[in-house]
Amino acid sequence: MAATSITQELTCPIAPARMFKALIIESNALIPKLLPQFIKSVELVQGDGGAGSIEQVNFTEASHFKYVRHRINELDKENFVCRYTMIEGDALGDKLESIDYEVKFDAASDGGSVCKMTSKYNTKEAFQVEEEEIKAGKEKAMAIFKVVESYLLQNPQAYA
Repeated sequence: MAATSITQELTCPIAPARMFKALIIESNALIPKLLPQFIKSVELVQGDGGAGSIEQVNFTEASHFKYVRHRINELDKENFVCRYTMIEGDALGDKLESIDYEVKFDAASDGGSVCKMTSKYNTKEAFQVEEEEIKAGKEKAMAIFKVVESYLLQNPQAYA
């Protein structure tokens, strides 16, 4: 199994605790509300939402995918770190075994945050992940991040 990793760093005017709560802890309620055209629901399939839990994201007919499942490997609410793995779903296609993610929020000097996201694409056999596929994944993650950021800016009491 080969692996390809990418890391991206984003700055945000929202404090780490608030961004982490909205984007990670409460995402099962918030993301379908903000993106109903693409995400039908996020369901807890197994566990209590902490490490070892499995969540299923169900997409609408407008999406290219039907669903994906993530296993939460670590959820550190004090240090604003979440590590999880996409373990199932048509988004993995025939090339990917899984995708490991790490999302970490650090405080920025201006009161906002710096978000560092790392994705590790674990391929099946001798497959290689194409640059276009990585770019598409980064753009989707960035779009969700920006939608949540915008919502929090417009609703200063939300997730405070």
